[in-house]
Amino acid sequence: MAENTWLVVGLGNPGAQYAGNRHNVGQLTLDELASRIGATFKSHKTPSRVAEGFLRPGGPKLVLAKPNSYMNTSGGPVSALLKFYSLPVDRLVVVHDELDIPFDTIKLKQGGGHGGHNGLRDIQKATGSAEFTRVRVGIGRPPGRQDPADYVLKDFAGAERQALPNLLSDASDAVEAVVDLGLVAAQQRFHSPS
Repeated sequence: MAENTWLVVGLGNPGAQYAGNRHNVGQLTLDELASRIGATFKSHKTPSRVAEGFLRPGGPKLVLAKPNSYMNTSGGPVSALLKFYSLPVDRLVVVHDELDIPFDTIKLKQGGGHGGHNGLRDIQKATGSAEFTRVRVGIGRPPGRQDPADYVLKDFAGAERQALPNLLSDASDAVEAVVDLGLVAAQQRFHSPS
């Protein structure tokens, strides 16, 4: 496998009933990335749907993957993908929803804890490492006393839905920046006040 290959995993739940949920913002981001690189998701030997393409001619190769498992069991498919493509965990970028970041905000980090995110927890357990890059897509906290577990499994609300294309575009830009410029340069771009 070329040394300039990156595995980008979008977390979410499979099935049409979950497609527009806040929890699936990682998979929605991968749809945007696949469209940009002209790739189509297909069934794969690992328990995932995969789209492959290049960021630009001669540029980094992206393996975009949506695990077929539910969010909380994302680790097995991610581990299988790393093995299949012979990639180290530092070539893994996980795109996921983040309650602790305001809606329409992107944050990038490598390593660290899972912050109660069961998808990240399972990936850390299955790969034996936390040293992958996360593109954390802010969905904000639920209003009032709504249970966060219910909130993440609801579709984006009206105003959010209008802003969603821009959020998915920003998340896709963040993935491209990580792969193309490196994490520190990408962080400087996305974390600085605009």
